[in-house]
Amino acid sequence: MLKSKTFVKKTRAGGVLKIVREHYLRDDIWCGSEACTECKDDSPVLQRDACIESDLCTYPHYLIPDTNVVLHQIDILEDPVVRNVIILQTVLQEVRHRSAPVYKRIKDAIHDKEKRFYTFTNEHHRETFIEREQGESANDRNDRAIRVAAQWYSQHLLKAPHAGELRVVLLTDDRGNKDKAEESGLLAYRCEEYVKSLIGNPDLVDRLALNSDDQNEITSGKLLFPEHLPLSRIQTGIKNGTFLQGTFRASTDNYLEATVVVHGEGEDGTEVLLQGLQNLNRAVHHDVVAVELFPKERWAAPSAVVLQDDRPNDEDAEEEEETEKKLQSPALATSMMKPTGRVVGIIKRNWRPFCGMLMQSQIKEATRHLFTPADRRIPRIRIETRQASTLVGHRIIVAIDGWPKNSRYPNGHFVRNLGEAGDKDTETEVLLLEHDVPHQPFSKTVLSFLPTMPWSITEEDLNVRADLRHLCVCSVDPPGCTDIDDALHCRDLDNGNLEVGVHIADVSHFIRPGNALDQEAANRGTTVYLCGKRIDMVPELLSSNLCSLRSDVDRLAFSCVWEMNRDAEIISTHFTKSVINSKASLTYAEAQMRIDDASMNDDITKSLRGLNALAKILKGRRIEKGALTLSSPEVRFHMDSETHDPVDLQTKELKDTNSMVEEFMLLANISVAQKIYAEFSECALLRKHPAPPPSNYDILIKAAKSRGLEMQADSAKALADSLNAAVLDDFLYFNTLLRILATRCMMPAVYFCSGMDGDFRHYGLASPIYTHFTSPIRRYSDIIVHRLLAVAISADVTYADLMDKHKQSVLCNNLNYRHKMAQYAQRASVAFNTQLFFKNKGILNEEGFVLFVRKNAIIILIPKFGLEGTVFFENKDKPGPRLSFDSEGPSLTVEDLHTFRMFDKVRVTISLDASNIQHQKIRMALVEPVIPGVSVPRPEPEPEAKKPKLDR
Repeated sequence: MLKSKTFVKKTRAGGVLKIVREHYLRDDIWCGSEACTECKDDSPVLQRDACIESDLCTYPHYLIPDTNVVLHQIDILEDPVVRNVIILQTVLQEVRHRSAPVYKRIKDAIHDKEKRFYTFTNEHHRETFIEREQGESANDRNDRAIRVAAQWYSQHLLKAPHAGELRVVLLTDDRGNKDKAEESGLLAYRCEEYVKSLIGNPDLVDRLALNSDDQNEITSGKLLFPEHLPLSRIQTGIKNGTFLQGTFRASTDNYLEATVVVHGEGEDGTEVLLQGLQNLNRAVHHDVVAVELFPKERWAAPSAVVLQDDRPNDEDAEEEEETEKKLQSPALATSMMKPTGRVVGIIKRNWRPFCGMLMQSQIKEATRHLFTPADRRIPRIRIETRQASTLVGHRIIVAIDGWPKNSRYPNGHFVRNLGEAGDKDTETEVLLLEHDVPHQPFSKTVLSFLPTMPWSITEEDLNVRADLRHLCVCSVDPPGCTDIDDALHCRDLDNGNLEVGVHIADVSHFIRPGNALDQEAANRGTTVYLCGKRIDMVPELLSSNLCSLRSDVDRLAFSCVWEMNRDAEIISTHFTKSVINSKASLTYAEAQMRIDDASMNDDITKSLRGLNALAKILKGRRIEKGALTLSSPEVRFHMDSETHDPVDLQTKELKDTNSMVEEFMLLANISVAQKIYAEFSECALLRKHPAPPPSNYDILIKAAKSRGLEMQADSAKALADSLNAAVLDDFLYFNTLLRILATRCMMPAVYFCSGMDGDFRHYGLASPIYTHFTSPIRRYSDIIVHRLLAVAISADVTYADLMDKHKQSVLCNNLNYRHKMAQYAQRASVAFNTQLFFKNKGILNEEGFVLFVRKNAIIILIPKFGLEGTVFFENKDKPGPRLSFDSEGPSLTVEDLHTFRMFDKVRVTISLDASNIQHQKIRMALVEPVIPGVSVPRPEPEPEAKKPKLDR
């Protein structure tokens, strides 16, 4: 059956376009119930007898939730106890339109066979499809469509011979929808009253999201925040320039401060500074907000105050007001002034489930408690729970339901208990969830696209590939590496030149475009490396076996082969799909030992020496062009083989072989970037590194100036030359500190589509074009680049999405997000393992350097451990010392006795402060220079016998 609508639409050119919309209706759509014989469903989803037990519904029943119940009560619907649920097509379409995360979660529930969720396509069923009536809103039409479908199910099941007492229950929190449903004889309940009626599942009540009526009941009558403007006024204000739209970013160091990065204001975006709770006006980190700018005379500099402790409780409002006054004191440095403003409305909430811990109420038998998120940028959340006594000391997940204007905190509900705080598995789960790292096991659907084992290279593979198994190829990687992406070779040619090859795992051979395996890899975006744990982008069969270029096995590769002269100048470049057989899997140390050992002259060693010599020339040439050599303190943990706890940590030592591998990976990436851009100028996936705005270098220039040195940062070349020249004979670590600081001044490198951007330059590498080709096992970007290159050399066929620059751009946005979150997760893992390391060390005494100076603190770097910590000069419990801060220096004078400047050498004690189990932190206290009332006495060294032995 066919319904059609015809209407006309004016075109931009002034013409008229006739549009016919056809809507097909059927009468053979199954109901999905095993009680029904009429529908002839061979594999029914909805069961007759395995229904939920309820005091309210004492008969077997199926649930039909409306759109708002799915959107707001998804935590309830996901619970294992909830099953036999009919998800209407109308509801699914509305959810898809309004919330992508909830849509994904409800689709996952539908695909879970144990849940027994059935999708009924009511919009294409002859008896349940309805037309929108004249004057009826889209929302009212959809509510009516849900009621009509529920009515059809009720009548349909009455005819079923095996249905018995089986009924259909509509769940809706819309009062009007519920009344209309009951008028037409339907069973309809509010989600809360239904959940509270469930037998044997009292904990499920805690997972109920609060609606606006519930929230108003539990908050005070006092108005604490300004009213948010309605969306219509916000949109008008944005159009006429009264308001600006941007993303709200809360400060990590100061809960009373935030910035809004304005959308569409140039590449870097204009930042508006917000100070004080009233001006933050209930915005939460990553919300899209509308802001009103203050007049120029009210502009201010970001606060240099670090608020070391958690925000006050309800009763500490006066203390909070005092803190706000300090925060808004006039800034001395006018060069640091920023536009300021206030949030006038929320355009889009970007709330997610938050991990954290419960602060149990002091009132006995209380059900309302404050939840403190692990992420300091998120405010505390008020929740109701009857499980508080069992949840204290545990990490839990909480969702925000709303933030009324008369509440100091947002309201939310309990979602899930993760486990005991401090437990290694629990903390790992927390950091993965907090950084949105997909880490669930690969689904059966994804695994179904893996090759069957045993697998081997076929004759067909060999016929279309270059057979390079005779070459002396080897890989050089960190110890314990099992996902080996790359291997190299170098050999002499008869004409006196050299042949150099970079061979990369051919992952794209195994992962074909568009299938479930490809979609999963695209979503994950990158492999995430934590301390002692790896979250793979692709299943282990590929990452550690079939794609890994292990030694002495045949592997499929994508090879980039150059002919070079002895001065490392490229004569020609050749790309080919290949078959290789690596002759050795070496660590950096093993490769370095071979190069240095004059008695070794086998083919592998000769190849490594040739590569090393060329790499040094290539690096020198890059540095001449202005490539930056920066620094960051990276640490390596030595783990106990049984407990997997860190027993030692040390900064990573880089050898020549690290640089050797890096140079050829860079060269391969540049060569491939040139090739794919030449072939596909509109849809090449490239990587760029934007030049930082000049103001980013202010702190670097000040730091050098304080030591009598001048820093030029007009270009990457000028900066590289200045860094190379910035050497102090009496301060050997000075240059490293400068390079660490220079790293902090940089912009992040990003993926982009060539047809959507005109600036390709990679600032840090001083290269006009760059991409990622060399790590397809752990980066999805490289898989796309492999596909582009394969099409360019006629080794594979193209497909629509690969040539669509808009889809490539959307993909790049996800890759950039996943890459950034992976970095944050890795840092959090290092921080957690550092805390474990210091847990049993007592108090250590170490040398460090001042990295930054703040109004009330100095930030110290301990080179030995690659560790940063803060020494505060204020204490809540006792009067602090007199402090004088100079933002131009920057410098901080304490008690007129000592002035701290950047890069000053200090000695501190290091210990773990575990008083707050959720936010354990490394505490540092000053030992030298000695300042009375501030410095702590130097701790006595432990007797030799008591020192713990390290299992190295």
